[in-house]
Amino acid sequence: MSSRRPPISVTVAAVIEHEGRYLMIEEETTEGVRLNHPAGHLEPGESPVQGAIREALEETGCSFEPQYLLGFYLSRFHRPATGEDVTYLRMAFAGKASEPAPGWVLDDGILRTVWMTPDEIRRSAVPHRSPLLLRCLDDHLAGKRYPLDVLTVDPTVFIPEVKR
Repeated sequence: MSSRRPPISVTVAAVIEHEGRYLMIEEETTEGVRLNHPAGHLEPGESPVQGAIREALEETGCSFEPQYLLGFYLSRFHRPATGEDVTYLRMAFAGKASEPAPGWVLDDGILRTVWMTPDEIRRSAVPHRSPLLLRCLDDHLAGKRYPLDVLTVDPTVFIPEVKR
C-alpha cells in the first residue's frame, strides 16, 4: 500500500430548488464545459455555511439562505494528462435563494445559470462536473435533511492567519 495520499480539497455546494427546478451553473473547466450546483472551495477564515453562501452569490448573483445540511460527500478525481489526484470532501447545503442581483457579473468561468428539472439534469448534454452532483440531487429528492447545527465550527477558524 502506498504511503502517498492524495490531497483532500474541501468544497461546499448550494442545492437550490424552487417549484421542482434546481438552480444549476454551466462552467468552463480544464475538461470543457460542465454542469454543477453552485459550488467551490472552502476558503480560510470562513465556515462551511459562509462558504456556500459566498459561492452561490459569486456563481449565480443570488443570495443563498441555507436551511439544512444535505450531507457530506467524498469523491476522488484523477486527471491522467497531468497525474493530478485529488480527493474532494463536499459539504452540501440546501435552501432558498433570492432573485439574481440586477447587473450581477458571474464569477470567472461561469458561463450561465439555468433552472432545470431533475430529469433535465440527468439527461443534460453538458457533462456533470462531479459524480456528486447526482448524489446530492438524489439525496435532496429523497428528503435527506440534517440541522445546520450538526456542524460545529471552532472559533479558531475565524482567527486571522499569524504572520511569521
